[in-house]
Amino acid sequence: MRLTNALLMLAAAGTAAAGSKRGAFGLALGNQNTDASCKGTSDYEADFDALKDLTTLVRTYSASNCDTAKNIIPAAKSKGFKVVLAVWPDTTDAFNADFEALKSSVPGNEDVVEAITVGSEVLYRGNMKAPDLLNRINQVKKEFPNTLVGTVDSWNKFADGSADPIIQGGVTYFLANGFAYWQDQKISNASNTYFDDMSQAKNHIEEVAKENAKNIRFGNGETGWPTDGGSNYGDSIAGNDNAEEFYKKGVCAMLTWGVDVFYFEAFDETWKPDSKGDNGQVMNEKHWGLYTDKRVPKFDTTCPSS
Repeated sequence: MRLTNALLMLAAAGTAAAGSKRGAFGLALGNQNTDASCKGTSDYEADFDALKDLTTLVRTYSASNCDTAKNIIPAAKSKGFKVVLAVWPDTTDAFNADFEALKSSVPGNEDVVEAITVGSEVLYRGNMKAPDLLNRINQVKKEFPNTLVGTVDSWNKFADGSADPIIQGGVTYFLANGFAYWQDQKISNASNTYFDDMSQAKNHIEEVAKENAKNIRFGNGETGWPTDGGSNYGDSIAGNDNAEEFYKKGVCAMLTWGVDVFYFEAFDETWKPDSKGDNGQVMNEKHWGLYTDKRVPKFDTTCPSS
């Protein structure tokens, strides 16, 4: 991990803001209620009412599951939000279902569709190879030529060359996920790790894109920190105080650097079952929200002035 480089970028973030546009802040938004039922349009409207003072941008994970695209678009229109819609391309059935849902929901509503992402860590999971994912992305691009279409994956899959065929194939929208928490980092080193991850991904994408680098829109697709009630992961300790520190020192600085950030996640998803983490321990993943499942903020989300 090249922490010296990351520290230099952190120190320069405030200066960089003077010559570059501040990144857009968005939130990852689930499509299920606290009882695990699917959200309808009125549920999304209530979500947006709670979030509107913080952001008017959210990203989703599937267009067809829970009729997400069908239900969220009217809510976005009525509440002045933009949404990043998604296609799950890992299987033919999943791709076709999401693609058809987009064909039914997007036309005529392009004004609230910020972008469409095809794939969410599909390279990281090893479910598809880059050329096959590129083919699916291009299918969506052809269908929606006036909408930004790209993909989301773990930062290291962009940094290590796994996604090079997609970059070389002319895709210009990339969201890199990066969690210092899942890298077993103490909160004191979390922001440095986060910046190093994003810089490796961003730099590699731009190097491979060559003359097309000027057209690349790069962002952070997911980052976050579990709050009170969440599980620890090695030296990464859950809790509201640590989550607030990561938000203010990491996320706010990334936005100042000019990189879009989607924080994971908007609300606690208390319906989720416990899962087994990479270290073999049972993990509680119910408490990653900036807000509780009652839509109450957990800490002050104001970014420090630069």
